[in-house]
Amino acid sequence: MLTIIAKIPVKEGKMEEALAAFQVLMSKVASEEGTVLYSLNQDKAIPNMLVVVEQYKDKAALEFHSSTQHFKDFFEASDAFIGGQPEMSVMKEIQRV
Repeated sequence: MLTIIAKIPVKEGKMEEALAAFQVLMSKVASEEGTVLYSLNQDKAIPNMLVVVEQYKDKAALEFHSSTQHFKDFFEASDAFIGGQPEMSVMKEIQRV
C-alpha cells in the first residue's frame, strides 16, 4: 500500500475555484481501480492550504492515476489556483489496524 500526502497552497481568493476543480477530479478518481482512498482536507491552522491524502494498492495504481486524462486536465487547470510549490510525501504502509 502506498500513501501520499500532498500539501497544496491555494492562492488568496481562489479557494472556491480549487474546491470546484477537486470536486470534478474526485468524482472521476472514485472509479479508478486500485485507488483505496482520496481525501481532500483543509488545514485548520492554514486556511489556504489543502491537504490531499491518497492511498493506492500498489505503485501501478499510483502510476495509472497519474496517467489519466482527468488528472492531466486537473493539473493543467491548477495553475489558476495553486499558490506555490506543493509539498509531497510518499510513504509505504508498514502496518494497519
